[in-house]
Amino acid sequence: MKEMPWENSPVIVLSLYALAIVVGIILILKLTKDKTRKISTLRLFIQIAAVIAIFMGLIIGPFNQPLWEPLGPSPRDRLLGADFLSTQLPDGIPVPFLACYYPNGRTVTCALWQMQAYIFPFWDYPRGYQVFYTTTGLEKLAIVFGSLVAASIVLGRFFCGWLCPFGLYQDVLTRIRKALRRRHLNFSDKTNVKLGQSRYIIIAIFIILSVIFGSYAIFGTQLIPSTIPGGPEGTEAGIVGNLNEPFCLVCPMRPFCVLAECAIGSMKYTYVSQITYGPLWITGGYITSINLSIFVAVTILALAYRRFWCRICPLGGLTALFSTFTPFKQIAMTRLEKNEHKCTRCGICKRVCPTQATEMYEKKGGDVTESKCMLCARCVEICPYDDALKLTFAGKTVVKSRNWLEENKPNND
Repeated sequence: MKEMPWENSPVIVLSLYALAIVVGIILILKLTKDKTRKISTLRLFIQIAAVIAIFMGLIIGPFNQPLWEPLGPSPRDRLLGADFLSTQLPDGIPVPFLACYYPNGRTVTCALWQMQAYIFPFWDYPRGYQVFYTTTGLEKLAIVFGSLVAASIVLGRFFCGWLCPFGLYQDVLTRIRKALRRRHLNFSDKTNVKLGQSRYIIIAIFIILSVIFGSYAIFGTQLIPSTIPGGPEGTEAGIVGNLNEPFCLVCPMRPFCVLAECAIGSMKYTYVSQITYGPLWITGGYITSINLSIFVAVTILALAYRRFWCRICPLGGLTALFSTFTPFKQIAMTRLEKNEHKCTRCGICKRVCPTQATEMYEKKGGDVTESKCMLCARCVEICPYDDALKLTFAGKTVVKSRNWLEENKPNND
């Protein structure tokens, strides 16, 4: 693949791309006539734009790096983390949505990957995957958590509703189900609450596993035999040699990334299809039998239940923890708010919520943002009462509900 001259000019490319996005947003806001679909159309446009700009990194070079030649033009070696943080955190900018480190390079990086990697295997090891660190594991973790907390306070689960590529994938599945004229299924409120609680159990399990695997580097003792440092590029030897970042071995995002990039030619299927047999079997070092099975299961469940993965996503749970629970809730900048005097409790907001959030219906008024809410604003868009619901940022209204029933009445004058 011949490299184009502009591929190594990310500032120019990103500027043109940002201009195209702005123009697209203006056109959608001006030309969309259906009042009940305007925000949804805008959200879909932004999701697609985010996939191209952030997740796939298809417009950020340099491409065709000799280092990654076996894999194809992407992953590429543009380390935005290094651009901003130098060798303090060169693996990419931590973000609160799934952006898989492995197949997509390091423009931005899933914070879950970094949280695991900096515990094991790179706690105090000076070299990572083709990068060098000048900070300790604890310092790197502090940067990741600080970034995650700051992003959550500013935008909360807006990242999940508007930017996460796996969220877009699930929304596409919903559109496919609607095209097939099949109704979605709902969990009981009790089950939905338990699914939300499972997010924190999942993240706890995998962080504990990372600590156990990295115990020699952290505590100076092996909790599992044969985990003394010394593997290639800082990885550990012994039985945990292929268990770096344990959550990534089950995360459905990794096979989704790999398969999507193979489909568009950004990764070489001839490399990915290489099979190394083992306890999980690894294909091309990226896909395991477990995460591929989970990806298939999540796909089936997301066809039946809207945004199924978002209900159990540990990264979404962390984002919610730092934006919808005390004390973070008090300083969160992006909120869903309700005017109790204008709400008639018609229940339409509750019915359209893709994750079955309920506080915007059950709570009397005020800030009704909750951990299940992805700030997609579908409830605001569909609410037929002026100012009953609104999405705010820093106290300013971004979008509010409108009496679209009245506005759509024919004018007989």
